[in-house]
Amino acid sequence: MPAPRAGLTERREGSVEKAVFIIASIGSVLSAVWMVFGENTVHSALALVANFFTLAVFYILLEAHFLAAVQIIVYAGAIMVLFLFVIMLLGVDRRDQYRETIPFQFPLAVLFSAGLLGVLIYTIRAAFTKTPFTGLAQANASGNTQGLGRLLFTHYLFPFEVTSLLLIVAAIGAMVIGKRRAPAETQPEDEDA
Repeated sequence: MPAPRAGLTERREGSVEKAVFIIASIGSVLSAVWMVFGENTVHSALALVANFFTLAVFYILLEAHFLAAVQIIVYAGAIMVLFLFVIMLLGVDRRDQYRETIPFQFPLAVLFSAGLLGVLIYTIRAAFTKTPFTGLAQANASGNTQGLGRLLFTHYLFPFEVTSLLLIVAAIGAMVIGKRRAPAETQPEDEDA
């Protein structure tokens, strides 16, 4: 019986990765379109959760498993619970809140979107025409998790602590806003009068 060719297994692994990438890409685009054009804000938030999960699939394909886990736990979990809490607390599903509040809001949005599209086209074009990234092997030599931890707690310690403080203030603010006021205690009337 002849031995299987070495290139055949590599080709199968590459085709599976390609299929997963294509499926995740389609899911990512569809969930992003659903999020932007959704009529209901809660449904749009759930579409954003789906988009976060497809982004985690991309991280797994890039062998950044820690980032995929953080993406699911932090963004799809904690941050989206906070978003849904704010959406339901404020009740932003009413149509009267979608009117223009800033003069020339729509033309400014179109101009800003065109600028973002230009940056995106430039970035994609540069990715295919410029030299590839250098230093990735050196950056990944100690592993993603160790390198990220070292950077967070050495070079970026102050921004990390400021972010922690900001999240604590946001949690306290959400509790203060969400706390229902107790009904005013009724004062007993003077029986002497």
